[in-house]
Amino acid sequence: MRQDSFPKCYCFTCHNIKNDTTNNVIYIVNGQNQYAVGYIQNRGPIYGTRATLNVWEPLVEAADDFSLSQVWLASGSFANGDVNTVEAGWQICPERYHDHQPRFFTFWTGDAYNNTGCYSTHCGGFVQTSSTIAPEAAITRTSAFGGPQFAITIQIWKDQSSGNWWLGLGRNMELVGYWPAALFTGLADHADTVEWGGEVLSQNSTGTNTIVQMGSGEFAEKGFGKAAYICDILVAENNQTLVPVEDFDVRARFPKYYSVKRSQTKECGKHFYFGGPGPTRSGAVRGTLSCSLLLLYLAFYLCV
Repeated sequence: MRQDSFPKCYCFTCHNIKNDTTNNVIYIVNGQNQYAVGYIQNRGPIYGTRATLNVWEPLVEAADDFSLSQVWLASGSFANGDVNTVEAGWQICPERYHDHQPRFFTFWTGDAYNNTGCYSTHCGGFVQTSSTIAPEAAITRTSAFGGPQFAITIQIWKDQSSGNWWLGLGRNMELVGYWPAALFTGLADHADTVEWGGEVLSQNSTGTNTIVQMGSGEFAEKGFGKAAYICDILVAENNQTLVPVEDFDVRARFPKYYSVKRSQTKECGKHFYFGGPGPTRSGAVRGTLSCSLLLLYLAFYLCV
């Protein structure tokens, strides 16, 4: 992912957010935003996380919709207007990138997505230090259904000496850059929430029920090689050392469209699958097919 491989356009519609107070999980509500995530919240200070994100190329029909898989570290509350986040992952957003390729991205906010924050380096915030890896660069290798799987490993951690939040990418953790501590209030000390998972936006701006897939476009229950996964999850909590996650919660806002399912293997540790086709036109297709079969049956019955 080279620095000259990404354009400078982006859309802010992807972050219009409020808190789901009934479940204490941050959800986006602009248009038809949906989540399927794993998370840890309010059980002590969090100083970093590392996770491997399976990369796919989900279908995003409308230019102003998007589909992503990412890591969030957050603190604060929407009630007080002081939500701080640092975020990184991959995203397909045709309006921003003018293509349908997954793109590596970062995001931050210091005031609950109201007046501060932006994607990547589009404002004074994230400081890129790498000369070889750039936010918004295209990810050219993606997973194949029932075939080879491809993933990226993301690590975000707090440097205790400077207070900055650093971002690393890949198994060897090449440093991409950092979010300065001065951007934040709560995150200036620690995070109280970490989330991993998928999010989509379906605004239906064309009025034609455009399709927005999450992950691979398959439900979590399909498992390895068919559904998207997030594995090798590490968290730095009270001792500030990254260790394999012991327990986490999962939540899908509308499991009918996008689901999430925990799993555990020797190779991946405790991990989860997520994704789905969304509220597609498949129901209408099935309905049309059913009507056609019924008419065929009636025609046959009347003719004999």
